[in-house]
Amino acid sequence: MVIKKVGKKYVLFSHDGKKKLGIFSSYEKALKRERQIQFFKHMRK
Repeated sequence: MVIKKVGKKYVLFSHDGKKKLGIFSSYEKALKRERQIQFFKHMRK
């Protein structure tokens, strides 16, 4: 996933950059959400 600064916000994009996964007010919040997504992607059923 990629975090880019757009204006005053940070946007979390999918790996290919086609989907917006969230818009955040700080880099730390975007990073926290990226970690949450990674956690659930790799969670065992």
